[in-house]
Amino acid sequence: MSGWWGSARWMMCCSRTSMFAWRPWSSRRRSWSWWRPRAVRHPGARGAVPGPGRSTPSYVRSLAERPLAGKKLLLRLRVRRFFCERQSCRRRTFVEQVSGLSERYRRSSLGLKVWLRQVAVELGGRAGERLCRRMHLVAGRTRLLELLDPPTAPERSPRVLGVDEFAFRKGRTYGTLLVDVEAGRVVDVLPDRTSETFAAWLREHPGAEIICRDRATAYTRAIKEATPDAVEVADRWHLLQNLAAAVEKTCHQHRSCLRKRADEETARIPEAPPLMQLPLHELPRTQIIERTRHRYADVHKLVAAGWTVSAIARRLHLDRKTVRRFRDTDLDQLLASAYERRPVGVLEPFKPYLNSRFTESLGQVSGSRLFLELRERGYRGSRQVVRKHLAALRAGAAEPVRADIPSPRKITGWIMRPQDTLPPDLVRRLLDVRIACPDIARACDLARAFAELLRHRRGFLLTEWIRQAEQDAPKPISGFAGFLRGDLAAVTAGLTLHWSSGVVEGHVNRVKTLKRAMYGRASFTLLRTRILIQDEQWSGHRSGSRVRRASLLTSLSTSDVNAEHSSASRPSSSFD
Repeated sequence: MSGWWGSARWMMCCSRTSMFAWRPWSSRRRSWSWWRPRAVRHPGARGAVPGPGRSTPSYVRSLAERPLAGKKLLLRLRVRRFFCERQSCRRRTFVEQVSGLSERYRRSSLGLKVWLRQVAVELGGRAGERLCRRMHLVAGRTRLLELLDPPTAPERSPRVLGVDEFAFRKGRTYGTLLVDVEAGRVVDVLPDRTSETFAAWLREHPGAEIICRDRATAYTRAIKEATPDAVEVADRWHLLQNLAAAVEKTCHQHRSCLRKRADEETARIPEAPPLMQLPLHELPRTQIIERTRHRYADVHKLVAAGWTVSAIARRLHLDRKTVRRFRDTDLDQLLASAYERRPVGVLEPFKPYLNSRFTESLGQVSGSRLFLELRERGYRGSRQVVRKHLAALRAGAAEPVRADIPSPRKITGWIMRPQDTLPPDLVRRLLDVRIACPDIARACDLARAFAELLRHRRGFLLTEWIRQAEQDAPKPISGFAGFLRGDLAAVTAGLTLHWSSGVVEGHVNRVKTLKRAMYGRASFTLLRTRILIQDEQWSGHRSGSRVRRASLLTSLSTSDVNAEHSSASRPSSSFD
């Protein structure tokens, strides 16, 4: 047989100039052979080359392969072992590898390794181990996690960089996500959201010309320290969110105007005097109402003692924004907001009828009778719910029938929506709200003007809008305008350029899914590795989809041209 078995084979080990010729393994030998051949001088090499004379040892190697027909598959290979004669070589022995099947220090094939790595990327450790048992693969969680090698971050930052925070534990610890906005892929993940960490990353990876961010002060400070020449772009979605919060706070503060207007409208309607006055309304002693009272008392007690907002937040385990809200808002407004968050039950549409029947009968009507009357009118709840409402009416804990007033959140939604998408009935209700309160009307006008600037990218008019808002707007809107003036360059760029943090927000949602699936049982290193590896795979899938779409469009256009050409060259007939 000609080939390797008939001639010596040259292999390379520790030096490019040292080559070793070995004779083939004899199939008659059944034991290990540790005898090393005699070294001779090769004319063209500087190292020692063993001459021919004795055979090299071999051994049987077992490789786990992907299952076949639901059964475990094990490959047994007979491979040769070679020796190096140089004393300075660290690899005294080395074994031949089968290309595409085996590699050093691994007891599984390369195909099985690809399978296990994909399982580890998608599911992690314990979940991946459970799936491997179902697929008849022998792999523990430790082995799966060892296959995840974190990819290295690029040496230079992308030209358009997006940065945003995500929560490891909401309200406690946060990380930072860095995204290439142009390519739509994650560049790196940082273990915290401090300005020092982000500034150090920017110094190590120069090249960012445009940085899309939210209004976090830590990122702004890091950008000004590390890359002062970069253009900062404030995210438009966050700007609209902050504006909506200011409008909702304005509606909360002027809710009394809406109530007064509704009471006046109700008083104009002539009604027969009721036979019985309903008891005065008292807030029910629910858990959320009592918690609001106690929290308000605790915050104001510490404020009177001279505590700072941060100290109060640490003492009461609250967010600083929550502490400021309890410090700056009246108790009645907080209680009303807490009471409005109660769930609306099946009895809510029938309460006006129940209250009127209760007053007509002087409170001497039974719950069973009212339950039967409500069933005829479409009620589908239980009898016990009706009895509880009647008991609340007798005890004075039920709210009397009053005019319907839209909640501040509903009014904010009507204001922030584009005017052409608002139904006519909501347009009429919003007009009633504007008539009832001039401050809400002014906030509505300013909010819609800012939304028009944002949607049509008219950043050059931002300074004029801020001036008008600071001049005669309600306090929450003027405060929002003051924040915009403090970050004027970034907000103007956000209202002018087409870059935004929408891609970054999408990746943050994906990170939340990964984190909730495995982060509680793993480390930041594993979370970062899975984020980067999955993003590489998805980026490749997206690029492949774009290439396929481009080729499909090209083929379609070519076929259209050919069809036109054939129709033009085809002779006409009476059937055309």
